[in-house]
Amino acid sequence: MSTRLRTTFLMALLTVLILFFGSVVGGRSGMMLAFVFAVVMNFGSYWFSDKIVLAMYRAQPLDEYSAPDLVRMVRELAQEAQIPMPRLYVIPEDTPNAFATGRNPENAVVAVTEGITRILTPQELRGVIAHEMGHIKNHDILVSSIAATLAGVIMMLANMVKWGAIFGGFRGNDEQGGGGGVLGALAMAILAPIAAMLIQMAISRSREYLADETGARLSHGGEPLARALEKLSVASERIPMHGANPSTAHMFIVNPLSGSSLMNLFSTHPPMEERIRRLRSMDY
Repeated sequence: MSTRLRTTFLMALLTVLILFFGSVVGGRSGMMLAFVFAVVMNFGSYWFSDKIVLAMYRAQPLDEYSAPDLVRMVRELAQEAQIPMPRLYVIPEDTPNAFATGRNPENAVVAVTEGITRILTPQELRGVIAHEMGHIKNHDILVSSIAATLAGVIMMLANMVKWGAIFGGFRGNDEQGGGGGVLGALAMAILAPIAAMLIQMAISRSREYLADETGARLSHGGEPLARALEKLSVASERIPMHGANPSTAHMFIVNPLSGSSLMNLFSTHPPMEERIRRLRSMDY
């Protein structure tokens, strides 16, 4: 499925879910308000999803004065990938990790945590940055960013419905043409987080394999990225990312929720052992 089709699908799904929530909460009038909300969220998720994610992780911009070596590395890899140089951000987290976001290569962002710059060698870090460049070059970043916004909206609405049901906010919904009153609201509050996880899992794991392959090609070999993934996998278990949000877990190079057995069951990332095996079989 092309990037345009996947983006359209996610936005349509967002609209349908928000309208359904509106019906549950407020019947026909709630659905009308939900429609306005859906239009705003679709617009916002397309144009501002990168800013939303960066703000969520309190990311700060980096430049050639604050991180000259890293900026030079990003510039060289962007030239190698034949894409515009993305903006560079740092996340104040000890957990080593990284992600790319943005609506297109011309508006792309690469974000790294403070921890990743401390545990990786320059060659390993170059492999990680090359992986993120792969996501940008392969046009994965818009879909990932919109999926993160979509999952976040679903979780937010589920919490609103749950607390509304607890405090008796939906008793009159049946008379107003609502979706089942308190029981319907509680059912949605339970099912919505599951829907959010399934949406993230629908963002094909093959995109991570493709980004690994592209990253290995850009850094002229798979071994540095393979070593980096080994380190990141171990470190994510030892140093959990306390600020990690399940709605954005699929964006990171290593699942920041990998310490949770439930999250492993619904992992948005392919098995680490298989990624490393494939990388070590590549020779460029």
